[in-house]
Amino acid sequence: MSTSVHHAVSPSPTQAHILDNAAWAALTGPHAHLAERVGRAARYPADVSPFTALEDPADPRAWDDLAALVGPGTVTPVTAVRTVPDGWEIVDSGEGVQMVGTALHAEPAPEAVRLGPADVPEILGLIALTQPGPFLPRTVELGTYLGIRDRGRLIALAGERLRPPGWTEISAVCTHPDHRGRGLATRLVHAVAASIRQRGDTPFLHAAASNTHAIRLYESIGFTLRRRTRFTLVRTPGGQSATQGRDEQEAEQPDERR
Repeated sequence: MSTSVHHAVSPSPTQAHILDNAAWAALTGPHAHLAERVGRAARYPADVSPFTALEDPADPRAWDDLAALVGPGTVTPVTAVRTVPDGWEIVDSGEGVQMVGTALHAEPAPEAVRLGPADVPEILGLIALTQPGPFLPRTVELGTYLGIRDRGRLIALAGERLRPPGWTEISAVCTHPDHRGRGLATRLVHAVAASIRQRGDTPFLHAAASNTHAIRLYESIGFTLRRRTRFTLVRTPGGQSATQGRDEQEAEQPDERR
């Protein structure tokens, strides 16, 4: 399956854009109060978000700082990278797209309610059912999260995640399977965008490149493709690789064929 994507206009093809390293910009900007940082590397607390980031992925010193921040032999996601230094291991990676709400209509949703810490258990249940992406017990601290309820039950959700200066990412967009087709998620995206625009930010979002249905939906409501991205899961030096771990575990197990 394929989908057409309309590209947002870049002010300069050579100038680095703040969204090229959105997690770093957020962790050193509006989310600095949440950041755990060692020199040129930073991350969110483990119960807030899995994101870690490097000031400059081409700088070996930033990788050294990341290793010191998360510890040896640790698996961690890193944004805005495609290659890793010697001694590091790429455990997994995936292709994504970054889209900007260039023509997104922003409008409050009267039926939407603000969600907070007391709603986290119910949010986590909906996230587990719909799998829109990572959501942790303190993710609600990243920004405004809105939900729609039906007879008291949370059935749709959307909110704010990364906040580079001047920008806010819309994330955790999901609807309970029993209530899809009613436009609930779209209304919540418009409502979240309204609060983003109210403070002068521009909305953007990320989606898996394989999720062509979501990409077409986002295009239809005013998002345009800015760039393709890669989400990379890496292992820091100093620990055994996944293959080594399996080999050692198998060597310790009795051979039942004997």
